[in-house]
Amino acid sequence: MSNLEPVQFNEVKTPDTVTLTPAAVDAVKELFAKQELVGYALRVFAQGGGCSGIQLGMALENNIRDTDTVFGDQDVKVVVDEVSINYWLGATIDFVNNGIESGFKIENPNPMGGGCSCSSDSDAASANSCGSGSGSCCS
Repeated sequence: MSNLEPVQFNEVKTPDTVTLTPAAVDAVKELFAKQELVGYALRVFAQGGGCSGIQLGMALENNIRDTDTVFGDQDVKVVVDEVSINYWLGATIDFVNNGIESGFKIENPNPMGGGCSCSSDSDAASANSCGSGSGSCCS
């Protein structure tokens, strides 16, 4: 007979959504307006490459497929495909413009290596860089 008690693990549950902060909603709406895009959504995706083999990305898109999951945050729809969804659930997308940095920041509770951020350019929110702390671990 053992005197050991079972180990209790605390379950960490992440929300089953992708969230945009008000600043991110405003930035995406501004991109839609600047490019005169009507009926578009913010597509979020995961692809091979990056710090830990997976890199997160974003694009403005008007092709919403039947297999996509759609999240509505205020006036902006967020669309994610069935493969990428597990990398995005519980993530929060923010937009930062503080004079030092400007772009979309992704806070992601899913284990993927370093934190990731996406810069904004005039065409779309799709240029990506991953880093942890002040350094960068991929191009």
